[in-house]
Amino acid sequence: MTIEDKSLSLKISEIFYSVQGEASRAGLPTVFVRLTGCPLRCVWCDTAHAFSGGQSMTLTQIIDDVGGYDVRRVCVTGGEPLAQKNCLPLLTAFCDSGYDVCLETSGALDIADVDARVSRIVDLKAPGSGESGKNFWPNLDLLTARDELKFVLKDRSDYEWARQTIDKHHLDAVCPLLFSPVQGELEPKALAEWILADRLPVRFQLQLHKLLWGNMRGK
Repeated sequence: MTIEDKSLSLKISEIFYSVQGEASRAGLPTVFVRLTGCPLRCVWCDTAHAFSGGQSMTLTQIIDDVGGYDVRRVCVTGGEPLAQKNCLPLLTAFCDSGYDVCLETSGALDIADVDARVSRIVDLKAPGSGESGKNFWPNLDLLTARDELKFVLKDRSDYEWARQTIDKHHLDAVCPLLFSPVQGELEPKALAEWILADRLPVRFQLQLHKLLWGNMRGK
């Protein structure tokens, strides 16, 4: 990073150490950098505390803070991390520092300029979220085998929407696909049985961190 890059700042909701709860990295010890702010308001959102507040930190301060955990995996999340323009240089700074980096994004913003070394975990918002109109569909053309596409589903209608979307865009040939139920809304067993009955090429997942600690901040 240049001296100028190191002085760039972002609004940080929290930085914490936990196990990754979702996607292919589930179960791996990871440092999470949660950025403040999100342009979406999904009806089932479990991180509303990240909509506002937080503290301003420079890239140098963030990198130094994460380095104190002595873990080489980092996940940049939100809120919606890409809502802050300096998220992009932060991701690059982590890659340049030798971290295994993933980005968790709502799928509402363009991922084209994300550093190619970053694994992008992209949501595709189903109708039950109340925000399916915010999906940035051109992102689908940018996904690669190192990325993952996540569907959080509230009911059978969401499931059918996701299944049809996969068929329409041939997404099973693009990247790993993740299906998870909205906690308290859709019975996990029901979703698993639908997937099995339709022989969908998707990974069923539950949020591991919630099974361990509930919806606890910083976990």
